[in-house]
Amino acid sequence: MTKLHDLFDRHGQSPWLDNLRREWITSGELAHWVERGVRGVTSNPTIFQKAIAGADTYDDQFGQLIGDGMSVDDAYWTMVVTDIVDALRILRPVHDASDGVDGYVSLEVAPDLARDRHRTTTSARALHARIDQPNLFVKVPATAEGVDAVRTLVGEGHSINVTLIFGLDRYAEVMEAYIAGLESYDGDLSTVSGVASFFVSRVDTEVDQRLDAIGTDAALALRGTTAVAQAQAAYGMFLSTFTGPRWQALAERGARVQRPLWASTSTKNPAYSDTLYVDPLIGPDSVNTMPEATLEAFDDHGTLARTVDVDLDAARRTLDDVSTAGVDLDDVARVLEDQGVASFAKSFDELMSSLAVKAEDLR
Repeated sequence: MTKLHDLFDRHGQSPWLDNLRREWITSGELAHWVERGVRGVTSNPTIFQKAIAGADTYDDQFGQLIGDGMSVDDAYWTMVVTDIVDALRILRPVHDASDGVDGYVSLEVAPDLARDRHRTTTSARALHARIDQPNLFVKVPATAEGVDAVRTLVGEGHSINVTLIFGLDRYAEVMEAYIAGLESYDGDLSTVSGVASFFVSRVDTEVDQRLDAIGTDAALALRGTTAVAQAQAAYGMFLSTFTGPRWQALAERGARVQRPLWASTSTKNPAYSDTLYVDPLIGPDSVNTMPEATLEAFDDHGTLARTVDVDLDAARRTLDDVSTAGVDLDDVARVLEDQGVASFAKSFDELMSSLAVKAEDLR
């Protein structure tokens, strides 16, 4: 038993792995992570860009696909789907043993669809149809258009990982979209699952820059506190939303809560603890998806305790103090959303360009 097992068994939080590489699948590394207590996997366009462009692992399959006349775009999705299907197979026992609570693998729609509700909806449907497995999450960005798509997709019975959430107002919209979608679905609600991926460390990166620019003692004293406080406040919103008569009516039909998922949990500032975005965010019915270095750090010296809702009033006071110091958290959320969408799009475009060059060389 590892600390990762204890995280779930004792405190109800699921540790997931925020990375996926083909060599991990073929070598048994991913299966070993599952043995150590990992209960799910998340991927994104940047992860696949690094995996595919950074190694020759995919060259044989890519060469075969291009040789058969497939386009670069179709070849990319075929390679990605191959990895996702293999990862789903490895995580399926976790899914079955947990009665559908965990064992999920997440695959994101193309990042250039982030501002297009219709194409996002169509793409997510197509991915669920192409990979018809109960432990697949299709990731949809929490742009305004994406939130509309989530309501439609959940209403059709699809399991969705809503990603790139940076602010509390948008988080409230995401939860509402999930619940409204469930209310409109006339099928078996127990087959629908969802997580809301609240990005954490990037918030401190952006807010700390603004606090440094303000430069007062009060502002500087708040560095490194905003992200955790905002995530804790989000958990308080989760507890309030998934209770009461409206939710109870859905729960009686078998509905599952949309768990908050803490993403972007590697520590960007070396002055901060390497488990800063894990230790204070532990609580039941939540997920923390971590890159392998953060998983190793938590397993080695992380703190096992229910921490995320120990003092929600203190979390809200911290956010008030940050606002009083002069940081507009609504603007922070807007900036980070734009940056997140642009970053994933850039990774995707760079990968497609490198694959186009490689395809030309093969031809």
